[in-house]
Amino acid sequence: MSWSNQSGGGGPWGPRKQGPWGGGPAGGNGGGGGGGGSGPGGAPDLEDLLRRGQDKLRNIVPGGPTSGRGFAAVAGLLIAGWLATGIYVVRPDEIGLNLVFGRYVGSSQPGLNYNWPFPVGTVSKPRVTAVNTTDVGVVAQGGDFRGRPENNPSLMLTGDENIVSIDFQVQWQINPARAADYVFNIQNPQASVRAVAEASMREVVGRRNIQPILTTDRSVIEQEVKQMMQDVLNGYRSGVEIRLVQLLKVDPPSQVIDAFRDVQAARQDQDRARNEAETYASRVVPEARGEAARIIQEAEAYRERAVAEATGQASRFQQVYETYKAAPDVTRERMFLETMERVFNGADKVLVDQSGGNGVVPYLPLPEMQRRSQGAAR
Repeated sequence: MSWSNQSGGGGPWGPRKQGPWGGGPAGGNGGGGGGGGSGPGGAPDLEDLLRRGQDKLRNIVPGGPTSGRGFAAVAGLLIAGWLATGIYVVRPDEIGLNLVFGRYVGSSQPGLNYNWPFPVGTVSKPRVTAVNTTDVGVVAQGGDFRGRPENNPSLMLTGDENIVSIDFQVQWQINPARAADYVFNIQNPQASVRAVAEASMREVVGRRNIQPILTTDRSVIEQEVKQMMQDVLNGYRSGVEIRLVQLLKVDPPSQVIDAFRDVQAARQDQDRARNEAETYASRVVPEARGEAARIIQEAEAYRERAVAEATGQASRFQQVYETYKAAPDVTRERMFLETMERVFNGADKVLVDQSGGNGVVPYLPLPEMQRRSQGAAR
């Protein structure tokens, strides 16, 4: 409605001589300063404030707000204010996704951006740098699993038809280049990542025997599960980027873990005994091979020496034979003397002259004389 500002008119509370709280006219009742009145306790006169606002609006919009030009000006101000509400800020860890009438039209980078205001346009700002964590297994159940065994997500079947309990953790984040896929293509990201993680882990574990899973293949399993999850999520166009897959606990089922540990201890003893045997074999076999090589070399040396000696003996005999054919008597005599020399060279000798007479036997004590000469020399 419009209020008249004529002198005889008055405001909505009656004539101008009376204020809205029943006071006197403006300027009375207790020394209100200036040209305006005051309410109880010296408060400004509300009617006066409204009248001043009308005067300023009339000066801005000729003819008042109810005129055609005034209505257009007010409508322009309202439209400008509505358009200004389309300004929004994207933080450094966010990506802005602009929608117009519910249709995705583009993304915006961190900083000050603009989109059509509500309800024409809306903006979704997912946090693309935040790392999310999804636990799979008993950890996800909040402790020891108390439900039915077949519903336990930790129990998985291995390639050799054993059962293993695996708890693991997946760390993931939104792919900044595919933030729109994350917002529009999946409804429950945590549940989707958990389902893909469990399916991928079951497939990877199902290809292996239980022994490598428990011992040496943990890092390999983590990498294979990570790659498989990423491939599946890319096929879903989920906009999820897998950062890390980490095995938290890999054990046999609790019902058979004691027996399995006994088997593991027996296998470790077997491996230890095998290693000790291999160590002993690696020490003994080279020694035996070295000894065999030494014996072979000695035999070859003896063979070479025997052959050489036999060859020399044959050559010497051939030379003696040639000499014997030339002078048989002299050769026989020389051979006899050489043989006697070799025989009596190291023996004690006593010479007896059997040709002597008169019963006297000439005696020459050669050994005693030889020993005496040796003692004198010492």
